[in-house]
Amino acid sequence: MPGSAMVRRQNSTAMSKSFAGNATDALAAELRAGNRAALARAITLVESRRADHQQAARELVQALLPATGNSIRVGITGSPGVGKSTIIDALGMNLVARGHRVAVLAVDPSSTRTGGSILGDKTRMARLAAEAQAFIRPSPAAGTLGGVAAKTREAMLLCEAAGFDIILVETVGIGQSETAVCDMTDFFLALMLPGAGDELQGIKKGLVELADMIAVNKADGDNLSRANAAAAEYRAALRILVPRSVHWSPPVVTCSGLEGHGLAELWQTVLDHRAAMQASGELTARRQQQQVKWMWAMLEDGLRARLRATATVRAHVKDLETAVASGHLSPAVAAERLTAMLT
Repeated sequence: MPGSAMVRRQNSTAMSKSFAGNATDALAAELRAGNRAALARAITLVESRRADHQQAARELVQALLPATGNSIRVGITGSPGVGKSTIIDALGMNLVARGHRVAVLAVDPSSTRTGGSILGDKTRMARLAAEAQAFIRPSPAAGTLGGVAAKTREAMLLCEAAGFDIILVETVGIGQSETAVCDMTDFFLALMLPGAGDELQGIKKGLVELADMIAVNKADGDNLSRANAAAAEYRAALRILVPRSVHWSPPVVTCSGLEGHGLAELWQTVLDHRAAMQASGELTARRQQQQVKWMWAMLEDGLRARLRATATVRAHVKDLETAVASGHLSPAVAAERLTAMLT
């Protein structure tokens, strides 16, 4: 059994005992008091697939809603090797030094075969992981689009209720749809590598159009000149793209997570963006839209869960899959038949 799967099974067993009675109110109280162990238990609860745990999780999140929404939510993405964890470790330490409480929701790639994942972000953020005013929670992507774990939104609300005023969401960054990141954060940071050149030819237009800022990382040592050249190339590329907000033009900066250069300027840009969005009313409107999208996403997840849980449907799924695979039935007709079984 993969290590992460074993941990999840052990946590699920512990949760079963913890929620044998109605302990939701007690857990909510612990969260509001800033108890990090309670926060970890709560996230394990919302990530559980057990029906009783899911019910308890819904009650918990609903009870904590008044204590949420007061953080700065930042999504951070970039290709593997761009240095996301290094940047977050250095940036998080800077923010803690300023008196902030920082929560990092780091999503690790999952095996499509076993569902397991390495969950090694805490080892890559060694300084921040040891910081009392920081909380790092790695979760497996488990096939969710956007490189975001299925319960990242709920985990973010739990972190806010526990008093963390800055939430950093680190995505897998392996080419999946990035819209999921934007649909839960206020600011979307795209990290890029030095040496634009050929890399710029393969730039994801959709990613750049969604980004509120592009930061070329590893701008240090021999990479410095290449990082500056890459930044100039990205600035030129942004001129021909339409920004997603009329109130903000995404800047391009250089930084070094390893040496800590440019991180103060990077965070100031996040604050400037927030001020602009608040002044225009766009921050409130964006969060309202995100909530509605979240509702529809949860509905889709619920319908899929019902399909898997209904015995009569399960009995027909294999036959429909076989018919579709053999070309005797179109996917559209098969989907319609499955949908009809839920009514």
